[in-house]
Amino acid sequence: MLPEKKKITKDMSIGEVIKEFPETFEVFQEYNISCMGCPFAMMETLEQGAKAHGLDVKKIVKDLNNAIGGGK
Repeated sequence: MLPEKKKITKDMSIGEVIKEFPETFEVFQEYNISCMGCPFAMMETLEQGAKAHGLDVKKIVKDLNNAIGGGK
């Protein structure tokens, strides 16, 4: 049996997502989330970041998972 692919969740920090899945960088750019250099990125969750930017967290998480091949 193959191991299940890890999925990105709304409770993960932005910094954690970028570190573990660098291929998601472009998704953050598409949403104009430029938190990569921001000190809050290491502790702010995707949900908190989406709210701060007035974005739909479910859509962002879906797009991030699609970027890592885990959205299917």
